[in-house]
Amino acid sequence: KYTDIRTAVVFGGVDIKTQTPAVRGGVELLIATPGRLLDHLEQRNVSLGQVQYLVLDEADRMLDMGFLPDLQRILNLLPTQRQTLLFSATFSPEIRKLAESYQKNPLLIETAQRNATATNISQTMYQVRDKNHKRSALAQLLKQESVEQAMIFVNTKIEARDLARFLQRAQINARALHGDQTQSERLATLEEFKAGTVAILVATDVAARGLDIAQMPCVVNFDLPYNAEDYVHRIGRTGRAGASGRALSLVTEDDERLLTAIKKLTKQAFESKTTQPAERSST
Repeated sequence: KYTDIRTAVVFGGVDIKTQTPAVRGGVELLIATPGRLLDHLEQRNVSLGQVQYLVLDEADRMLDMGFLPDLQRILNLLPTQRQTLLFSATFSPEIRKLAESYQKNPLLIETAQRNATATNISQTMYQVRDKNHKRSALAQLLKQESVEQAMIFVNTKIEARDLARFLQRAQINARALHGDQTQSERLATLEEFKAGTVAILVATDVAARGLDIAQMPCVVNFDLPYNAEDYVHRIGRTGRAGASGRALSLVTEDDERLLTAIKKLTKQAFESKTTQPAERSST
């Protein structure tokens, strides 16, 4: 905001007409989701003929099958002479090979060990008897660990809604954030969480990437993610910009396969505790 560079941000879930004046007026920097950018292109609100730089943030997700068709349409409209930059905390060999097909003589720059979690985040796995005890174990854990603010990740939208309600009944100030909410509802919930009026945010992986909440002290995996890469992105919501953070995960015997995949990807062991903290062991 302290420069003369004109910017615009466009994304779906809100009225496209509210975004049209900014992009039609011309900008030097456009931040967009693929689907909404295509909407603006179809309405001739945007021209990509002068683009010099293309940045794909969370490039591994951008290049998966969900976004790839839209992305290909956008690439076809860009000048062939440009610089293409891809950023992500995780890159599978398959995605890396696909990425190279969009670049000429690509240069790989790694700022940390591949697929590594930040060293300033303490990570603990809490053993829970079975899935039926997870909710009560979570409520106990939040009080036991004196968690004042946390983002709790679950794997489904229904679980996000139901778990938030369970925590509210347990007198814990919680809200849900998931893909079935409108964009305005999600933005309002996020603003409350950032302001501290909401202490616990129960979210699906819609919140695992891109959210930058200053001084976020704790992330909890109520469900281990189905994809090990998502574990790295989830816990990356804490410990940002050099601050310390905590990542707590609830694990049952049924989660062993998912836990093994996370260990294999991150190449690290985790401290393990029980939710009745009398024992401590190393996994």
